[in-house]
Amino acid sequence: MTDSQTGTARLGRLPSTTRSELSHLALQLFMENGFEATTIDDIALSAGIGRRTFFRYFPSKNDLPWGDFDALLAQLRIRLHDLPREQPLVECLRLAVIEFNRFPAEEIPYHRRRMDLLLNVPSLVAHSTLRYASWRQVIAEFAADRLGLPHDHLEPQVIAWTALAVSMSAYEEWLKHDDADLSELLDTAFRMLGKTVTEAGSPS
Repeated sequence: MTDSQTGTARLGRLPSTTRSELSHLALQLFMENGFEATTIDDIALSAGIGRRTFFRYFPSKNDLPWGDFDALLAQLRIRLHDLPREQPLVECLRLAVIEFNRFPAEEIPYHRRRMDLLLNVPSLVAHSTLRYASWRQVIAEFAADRLGLPHDHLEPQVIAWTALAVSMSAYEEWLKHDDADLSELLDTAFRMLGKTVTEAGSPS
């Protein structure tokens, strides 16, 4: 928000400011000026909010690219829980992960910027381990429930780590090609995983 006379940003919470909007604005600044060179004050000023207000939305600059990740994790947990118990575990993961990573067309450019930063900026790569751990926890809890095992048992943990690796391989491929479809890549990757698991469990 700017003052019409001075052209400078006015402090004070914008009625339209949301976590998503603030994340989008920060992504634009990161891509234009670099992640390390962009400060929280820069972001707050561009958003027309105060520094204190910024911290009501995000605990740190490193959290900005993740947007409202906790809400997405909650949706993922519900989606997995609601899938039929007779459905194969890998198939459940395929369906749930595709939906978790499905975004409106207008969000795709922001998501590309987000993932490019998360996978390539060293400080964000380090911070991302915490977020990936939260994601894996949701997957491990689901797998553990299906298998009748504790969530920290080796098998659910292997499934969670594998699901993350499959997802990240699809993302790496997606970022290489501007015309690639993320949902299709995730679908292909998890179907490959399902085929591998089926073949491994088949009698020789």
